[in-house]
Amino acid sequence: MRPTGALHLGHYHGALKNWVRLQSLMECFYFVADWHALTTHYQSREVIEKNVYEMVIDWLAAGLDPAQCTIFLQSRLPEHAELFTLLAMGTPIGWLERVPTYKDQQEKLKDRDLSTYGFLGYPLLQAADILIYRANYVPVGEDQASHVELTREAARRFNHLYGREANFEELAKQALAKLDKDSAKRFEKSRKAWQETGDARALEGALGFVASHALLSQPEKDRLESYLKGTGKSVLTEPQVLLTAASKLPGLDGAKMSKSYNNSIAMREDKASIETKVRRMPTDPARVRREDPGNPDKCPVWQFHLVYSDEPTKQWVASGCRSAGIGCLECKQPVIDAILKEQQPMLERAEPFISNPKIVRDIVDAGTDRARVVARATMHEVRAAMGLNY
Repeated sequence: MRPTGALHLGHYHGALKNWVRLQSLMECFYFVADWHALTTHYQSREVIEKNVYEMVIDWLAAGLDPAQCTIFLQSRLPEHAELFTLLAMGTPIGWLERVPTYKDQQEKLKDRDLSTYGFLGYPLLQAADILIYRANYVPVGEDQASHVELTREAARRFNHLYGREANFEELAKQALAKLDKDSAKRFEKSRKAWQETGDARALEGALGFVASHALLSQPEKDRLESYLKGTGKSVLTEPQVLLTAASKLPGLDGAKMSKSYNNSIAMREDKASIETKVRRMPTDPARVRREDPGNPDKCPVWQFHLVYSDEPTKQWVASGCRSAGIGCLECKQPVIDAILKEQQPMLERAEPFISNPKIVRDIVDAGTDRARVVARATMHEVRAAMGLNY
């Protein structure tokens, strides 16, 4: 996440809840994307500096556990910038210009000069952030899937350009010779079926056979897999999109929740402010007077009920709104109660980190050290593949 402001409830429901769930299921890397923040806030660095550690506190308050996941700062790892630079050498400019958010952000942020190389190249920096940890999955919403696809293309192009060893064909055939004659014939048949007709079942069966073969070393398995697919060695892993179910929480006015739109509720906002903001939320324009019936689908408050309220409450709201049986302030009270209830454990978890900021810095330092081990190992292989290990 980019440290450009206090995290709000939209961040929590849209991403952080899933981050917390995923940390116990797989190895997860979560980082403060301060370089990415500079792509749009390079003239206001004080905003970034102010929010870096505050954002980490929000993560910890949401339930991220540094014992289960790796939390670190992007800018502490120059390996990210190195891989970004090396990927840039072979990435066509057209790939970056066609990323949907490129023109979209230029339209939305007309008050900022985004005609910079950093802004054009940020999707490739995102690719480096992912590829350097050999990520198998990237948890995103559908609107971000195009960024992961660019990452896959960047990995594929790198592997194509630099993955082949000088004597790759000879080494692959030496590995193939370790198989018995019948298995070697079936392998060749599957290879042709995949490369000539795109037979995915043939590819899947052959990959499974190679992966489980006891006589093949791991480098030999990698070579045969590449020979089978018709590619070079996979130096960089192509990640998959992990579409995660997320509760979409709009802003107080029904638009996307954003601090810049002045329609957000911060994760650690005080009680009085939350009560005031929710009570002032706009409702269905048709309800001019208390006795006027309304339509929940036209009311921003209803979107909050979809996230926060149980089924009986939603039925009470829908019925009461359409019949004018309840007033708008009555409708809003369960939302206020639910937000405050959800927020309470977050405030409790945040307290020790607010009282002792050194704990937060220690967590980030330890996470950065763990991330550095993985990043350096990947860069060692990347440099070797590109012939930069002289």
